[in-house]
Amino acid sequence: MIWRRGIVTRFHSNTVTIIDEKTKEYCECVLRGKFKKQQIKPIVGDFVEYSIEENDVSGKIENILPQHNVLFRPKIANVDQAVLITTIKNPDVDFLIVDKFLVQAENQDLECVIIVNKIDLLKTEEEQEKLEAFINTYSNHYTVIPVSVTENININLVKEIMHGKISTMAGMSGVGKSSLLNSLDETLELRIGNISEKLNRGKHTTTYTELLYLNFEAYIADTPGFANLEIRGIDPKFLKNFFVEFYEYEPYCGFANCVHMNEPNCAVKEALEYHEISLSRYNSYLYIYKELEERGNKKW
Repeated sequence: MIWRRGIVTRFHSNTVTIIDEKTKEYCECVLRGKFKKQQIKPIVGDFVEYSIEENDVSGKIENILPQHNVLFRPKIANVDQAVLITTIKNPDVDFLIVDKFLVQAENQDLECVIIVNKIDLLKTEEEQEKLEAFINTYSNHYTVIPVSVTENININLVKEIMHGKISTMAGMSGVGKSSLLNSLDETLELRIGNISEKLNRGKHTTTYTELLYLNFEAYIADTPGFANLEIRGIDPKFLKNFFVEFYEYEPYCGFANCVHMNEPNCAVKEALEYHEISLSRYNSYLYIYKELEERGNKKW
């Protein structure tokens, strides 16, 4: 019997798929009875020790190693960074969705990378200005990478940022997640959805969370596409902590507990007036604040 170490890439009802850390070969494993008795099961991203008999094609999970962190939507362990895929056109960028994703990443204390895909579609001066405005809004605090799969623009830069890390990838349907992953590793051959002309949205091509190994030493969780995000489990008065551009202005607010809405002498609102803080970001802050107030402090 040989003991090895691997990473859980997918969970089934009674078995898990793991990828061996050294050989990068996939193996189906069953759980030892002790895990069932303790009602413990691994999740995608877990590092595990497994045993396998020589010449066997399946193994047994022996140990689930300690987790560095756990995300709950999607449920995945040991994530190093979050990657958001968006587009300026086809589909049009939704700034609220982008900002909700960033709030979630900040709440989980995750590094976040924003990839603006399909820049080859931006033909007019107005469309180029929209791209530039988007980059100016976010690039001071996040890594923003304009990408074109069809013209092979910045694909290698994306590889550099993902190399050696476990990333989780998300974005609205139709932004080209599968196409981008296929361009990063041609052996994946992921199914690609078509954009619906009527709805200006893509058809969902991913229906479950799965950790994919990419051949340049990277792992990524390709999560189901989404058209909406709900943020829960955050007290509205602490939401300001997840809008990182507020940090440098907050010490100058007239009140220590200022939430940057109706208070006088608010340095954040003054920065907004002088265009030092993005109006779209501030509007997202107001919208999410109200949403959290109405929903209450429910986790999920």
